[in-house]
Amino acid sequence: MKPLRATIVIDASAYTVWSLLSEFRHWPSWGPTVRAVQADTAVVEPGVSGRVQTSILVWLPFEIETVRVGEYWDWRVLGVFATGHGVERIDTSSTRVVFSTPWWFAPYLAVLHLGLRRLRTVAERSEHGTGQNDE
Repeated sequence: MKPLRATIVIDASAYTVWSLLSEFRHWPSWGPTVRAVQADTAVVEPGVSGRVQTSILVWLPFEIETVRVGEYWDWRVLGVFATGHGVERIDTSSTRVVFSTPWWFAPYLAVLHLGLRRLRTVAERSEHGTGQNDE
């Protein structure tokens, strides 16, 4: 079956959005269930593993699977496919972001929608230089 998808258009460049999605240090700023990340690299790369601290303070192991730089990455958490994160450039200042999850994890769509809204806020603040949440 096809994965379930949550989508949003963000008033920010694909470069800005990709940086927020692919650099581990940014994950807590937009990921509703992410409190902290530990990994041996700073960015998503195929095969990179680490652990993510959830909002309930539990650490879970993860491994990045597929990466198409600037376009898409996905991962496994606890050895199970979790979510995909896609970036599509609309024009120089607009980007479509698609988060996906397996159909059997349908309740998680609500969390993905919240993450997309948070990502939009962080990206647009970063892109437009409001100084809030910039990293």
